[in-house]
Amino acid sequence: MPKLTIKDLEEIRKKVRKTALLREGISNAKITVHMGTCGIAAGARTIMNTVIKIVEESGRDDVIVTTSGCAGFCSREPMATVELKGETPVKYCDLTGDKIKKIFSEHVLNGKIVEECALAIGSEREP
Repeated sequence: MPKLTIKDLEEIRKKVRKTALLREGISNAKITVHMGTCGIAAGARTIMNTVIKIVEESGRDDVIVTTSGCAGFCSREPMATVELKGETPVKYCDLTGDKIKKIFSEHVLNGKIVEECALAIGSEREP
């Protein structure tokens, strides 16, 4: 494995910093695409690429896009979680490119949960 350079460390710092922005109030939304092996096998890479593209095309710089491992519902992959500032997280399942575009336009941009795609509302961290 090659040694990390200062540039590599700077890139890592930027990525980690972005994950904290929602908590610190700089960003208004976070989209987490679940990319465990089950998610990848079900098409999560395509969902991730679509999310990145639609966020870039929207011109919004207040949306964090990140990944995580398996959400524990392998049969419902590909999945993503949407978190809006001050709102309860929503897990979306059985995603396609069209579904994630609808979720972005309705939920991320307008705050309306797309119920037909939602698996769960809330977080396992909440009481």
